[in-house]
Amino acid sequence: MSNSEYLDVFIEESQEHLQTVNDSLLQLEKEPDDLSLVNEVFRSAHTLKGMAATMGFEDLAHLTHTMENVLDLIRNEELEASSEILDVVFDSVDDLEEMINDIAEGGSGKRDIQQIADQLEAIQRGEAPSAAGSAEVAAANAQTEVGGGAQNLGESYDEFELTVITQSKEQGFSPYQIRITLDENTMLKAARVYMVFEILEEAGEVIKSTPPVDELEEENFDHEFIVTLVTKESKEDLNERINRISEIQNIEIILIDPEELGENSEAESEPKTEAQGQSSKDSAKAESPESSQPVQQLEPQQQKKDDKDETTKKPSEANKTIRVSIERLDVLMNLFEELVIDRGRLEQISSELDNNELSETVERMSRISGDLQEIILNMRMMPVDQVFNRFPRMVRSLSKDLGKKVNLDIYGAETELDRTIIDEIGDPLVHLIRNSIDHGIETPAERLDKGKSEEGTLVLRAYHSGNNVFIEIEDDGAGINQQKVINKALSNGVVTQEEIEKMSDEQIFGLLFESGLSTADQVTDVSGRGVGLDVVKNTFESLGGVVTVNSEQNVGSIFSIQLPLTLSIIDVMLVELQKEKYAIPLSSIVETAIVNKEDVYSAHNQKVIDFRGNVVPLVFLKNVFEVPEAGIEDEYYSVVLVSKGEKMAGLVVDSLVGQHDVVLKSLGSYLTNVFAISGATILGDGQVALIVDTNALIK
Repeated sequence: MSNSEYLDVFIEESQEHLQTVNDSLLQLEKEPDDLSLVNEVFRSAHTLKGMAATMGFEDLAHLTHTMENVLDLIRNEELEASSEILDVVFDSVDDLEEMINDIAEGGSGKRDIQQIADQLEAIQRGEAPSAAGSAEVAAANAQTEVGGGAQNLGESYDEFELTVITQSKEQGFSPYQIRITLDENTMLKAARVYMVFEILEEAGEVIKSTPPVDELEEENFDHEFIVTLVTKESKEDLNERINRISEIQNIEIILIDPEELGENSEAESEPKTEAQGQSSKDSAKAESPESSQPVQQLEPQQQKKDDKDETTKKPSEANKTIRVSIERLDVLMNLFEELVIDRGRLEQISSELDNNELSETVERMSRISGDLQEIILNMRMMPVDQVFNRFPRMVRSLSKDLGKKVNLDIYGAETELDRTIIDEIGDPLVHLIRNSIDHGIETPAERLDKGKSEEGTLVLRAYHSGNNVFIEIEDDGAGINQQKVINKALSNGVVTQEEIEKMSDEQIFGLLFESGLSTADQVTDVSGRGVGLDVVKNTFESLGGVVTVNSEQNVGSIFSIQLPLTLSIIDVMLVELQKEKYAIPLSSIVETAIVNKEDVYSAHNQKVIDFRGNVVPLVFLKNVFEVPEAGIEDEYYSVVLVSKGEKMAGLVVDSLVGQHDVVLKSLGSYLTNVFAISGATILGDGQVALIVDTNALIK
């Protein structure tokens, strides 16, 4: 049976179950008496074990089974969920994550788990020797030993099957009859049958099953079935393999004596003719991947069924969602981007021809494609908890390593962002959080000396505002020493004393994002205040975002990141420089204005204007992009006022064309790092317009 086509489903669902385990364990550490949390962890581990066994990842299944035994002791109140025991469980979850990541990257999922498995087994032996998981294995082993002689479980064979068994015995193989009894509460029994066949086919060759395979697939049996297997593995190994599958109540393995079978089969050969012919077909079917396909497909559904039962959802609710691969959404988005380009072309042709019927049709198509655009963009949106859910575990580990007490509060995890942005923001956020814990929040003793509670608070929040998403990381730690920042910036030559005197507090703290500007007295292996913050800033700005920081000494710090909702299709203001068109993202524009040249002043060799009481520098795009002058002077400037955080600039252009939806395309691998250009788009008339990176123009 081939598992390759189910690998993506396995990886995705395994990651979901591990996240559930992590979240529930963190909560369990705070509420050790809440057995519902233990049950939640146990169910996820139990399901993960079955999935891993089905897919043939033995190390993964074995470690999960061992961890499951410890969890079983906790949920049966035979073991206390102490922090020390949970540390070992967390370590085992780390190993499980590493194995799943290895599988996702094309590896085999193999890992040396002996040490962590020994720790888990030691917990079982020392705290509660009658652990449920261990008892099941012991009972099954006892059953195997009792059936060690040449017996028969009541199975009979035709001449062909008997010949195969006899010859395999002569060639050094061992023929076994294996009776499997499923738990009475097993849902979708066919899925468990498939798991058993998967394990047995790896161990040897299945000769026969009772009931036949087609009846097993259709679940036309109670909770018990018998499989005849020819293998070189021992009964003990077989028993251990099968025991890794969840929801199996009992296993009985009997070594077959071909001579006894011969006598029994001859006595029953005549009345069994028709049934034997059918069983031969069933044996062949058991070997066939195609015939086993319906059983294999049940496993992903099994997980869904488990989820429904555990959250008391109605069956109809589960049918409202389906899994769609990211690749398909990317293809759909690319096709729609082409449609947007053609829509712009049609709108331009319609305006030029001035035909009422054509105009009405194009207008209707524009409305429909606008609705379609909204639907497609929403399909690509993902909640930021895809990123946030890794942080509680990370905060726990870091705070323990650093000897600090930190409570992480997360707000707005349901806030949605485009998948392309979600993929990029994880690592920068990790750095900011590590930075806050290491150099922001003080040790318990230091906090008590300052009159604070010994437990620091780290707040991670996300929220929508207009066409942007804001992510904030706030701590109630020591804050940033502003004088240290100033001294470091001056000594590194980043700014002059004159420039410092004109800066606001936020601008001074913003100096932390300059390369190598760290105020940490001691740079640790966890983080250094400022080390790498320039990379954090560059990453967010490459996504069209802005990152700012504010702080108050001994009160705390807050890092704020502003991100666009999506990067694929954006609203822009088209402007002209001579005959060249440029697109300025609307998300960066404050407003547009016509400025008389007499209202332009010079300050520090820079043209500036007074905009509502603020001095705003002017940036002449003709000079930036080296557009030739036309020789015609006008007494007014067309200005597009753009902002980056609290900073503003006025972009001087020849004329304003209007607002458009455009598709953002990269410049390709040959045109990298072009100053102040973030991409390009194709306009309705076929022209290419460059998209201006306003962040690069604001200093």
